Amino acid sequence: MTTWPDTRLTELLGVNLPIIQAPMLGAGAALMVGVAQAGALGSLACATLQLEQVTEEVRLFRAASSAPLNLNFFCHNAVAINDQEQARWKASLADYYREVGADLEAPTPISSRAPFDEASCLLVEKLRPEIVSFHFGLPAQHWLERVKATGANVLSSATTVEEAIWLEQRGCDAIVAMGYEAGGHRGMFLRDDLSSQIGTFALVPQVVDAVTVPVIAAGGIADARGIAAAFALGAAGVQIGTAYLFCAEAKLSVPHHRALRSASSADTALTNLFTGRPARGIVNRLMREKGPLNPQAPAFPFAGGALIPLRAKTEPAGVGDFSNLWAGQAFPLSPGRATELSAHELTAKFAADYAALARSVRA
Repeated sequence: MTTWPDTRLTELLGVNLPIIQAPMLGAGAALMVGVAQAGALGSLACATLQLEQVTEEVRLFRAASSAPLNLNFFCHNAVAINDQEQARWKASLADYYREVGADLEAPTPISSRAPFDEASCLLVEKLRPEIVSFHFGLPAQHWLERVKATGANVLSSATTVEEAIWLEQRGCDAIVAMGYEAGGHRGMFLRDDLSSQIGTFALVPQVVDAVTVPVIAAGGIADARGIAAAFALGAAGVQIGTAYLFCAEAKLSVPHHRALRSASSADTALTNLFTGRPARGIVNRLMREKGPLNPQAPAFPFAGGALIPLRAKTEPAGVGDFSNLWAGQAFPLSPGRATELSAHELTAKFAADYAALARSVRA
């Protein structure tokens, strides 16, 4: 049995292992069930799902497991779509449209990631997940109070010490310290300057010193060594994302799966091309040719709309030139990259490898 140096997070979340499977595209009920059955916390990314889809994923999870569940929502400020901005962006992609045979004159699809709202709050009150987590800050106070009234513990991501203090002051029960290495969207919300972003193992101890609630390390953690390092720096748990995308249960496009298997950690970069907000993914053709951070990309979340027709033409053929291939910097370290493991097996391996590492250090 693994002995963890800090049990505050396991006690708070009601799980056996201080490991959270990150909420991310590709993680559905099957993957979350495997994580939960191994004793960790499964998470569902709700921002890209319709409410009916969230309900169905939760139903499937509850049918297979009585373990706690984390529902994750975005908390960005919704903005109106800017038609001129969209037109300029689409025009800059015209050569790609002609190359793949997409209709440049057709209406541009809307790429949407909905922020937490009244409908989301009603859904939480109906589904009553044990944990509700947020990205890009927290929802309005009246919604946050209703979420907490369901009995849910509330988590949110901080990318700076300033954000961590802000979250604790507003009632977060634990804070995810998200380092620069992490895959997917940066959780930054108090400022938009990427130069303010620092690595996980510089961020975690500073956040630990600044707040009293449990801190969860995220970013650059894909094996037991990362878990041990996080605990050494004062974290009460870890959130692991991209490492789980190698699992058999992960729902990934063929290009994304192929890129994870072939790319190196040096092949990731922060980009705003796919949504309008900085997110880390594996570098592909669009990022190389347009530059990963391009001022022409429309405001979040609308940059992806003009890419939808390009993806529709290329992804079925296994080409990821115009697809967001989210990944953190440590994904090559995942034990699942060399040998495909189930979510249950990978989670159990994290715990077993950490226990063995801890024993070797004590010896």
